Amino acid sequence: MELDIFKITFLAILQGVTEFLPVSSSAHLILPKELFGWPDQGLVFDVAVHVGSLIAVVSYLRRDIAALFRGWIRSCAGRGTDSNGRLAWFIVLATIPAGIGGLLLNDVVEQYSRSMLLIGFTSIFFGVFLYYADRYQGVRQPMEKMSLKSAVIIGLAQLVALIPGTSRSGITLTAGLFCGLDRKAAAKFSFLLAIPIIVASGLFKGLEMIQSGTSGQWTILFYAIAVSAIVSFTCIHYFISLISRIGLVPFVIYRIVLGLGLFAIYFSRTA
Repeated sequence: MELDIFKITFLAILQGVTEFLPVSSSAHLILPKELFGWPDQGLVFDVAVHVGSLIAVVSYLRRDIAALFRGWIRSCAGRGTDSNGRLAWFIVLATIPAGIGGLLLNDVVEQYSRSMLLIGFTSIFFGVFLYYADRYQGVRQPMEKMSLKSAVIIGLAQLVALIPGTSRSGITLTAGLFCGLDRKAAAKFSFLLAIPIIVASGLFKGLEMIQSGTSGQWTILFYAIAVSAIVSFTCIHYFISLISRIGLVPFVIYRIVLGLGLFAIYFSRTA
């Protein structure tokens, strides 16, 4: 890794902030390279900071995860399906589209993951969708009231997140709100859905790393994991606390400004 401690800290913080907020991590991770000419952080670093995000979300939602797992085990054992068991099956079902899409479209996604025009457009376009979802006047329900249809819709929406700049958190939040979940429920379900996706992505990238023979400095990687985990945990906590009070409009505005900024950078270089 051709990164010093400042760059490693900056990128780990950037990952921690953008992984769970509806602002698109891919839009942010191209900025240091495009604005400052930093070298690409590399596969090893990507795996490390995603491990940090995984540690954070599992730690924060540990009680929910334990309840869901117990409910799922009871369901598998034929001892009845309670609300936790039902939600656990919904998470499994909603993960399938993105899992299959990620395997089939990985090379295509990698090809366009650094396109400023695409990321700028999707940042704005799906930001507008997030705004309308937040202003949607339907019935707002807790996560326990979610239907199978809603789980399928949110799962299919997560597939759209393969498009760079969309934001996995943003699109699942949007779908959850349109399906009638309240803000807190939509955010929590989005975070729970992130767990299998991050695990699958980490394993996939880890296998690529092993096959390519890539190695890194373990001290630096553990440091990056720790920074990413702390920042991710903090973001999850405050995001869930804030959205019930302030809504999602500030994030919509930020996405639009970010998209316009990417357009400005691109066209200033091609003029």
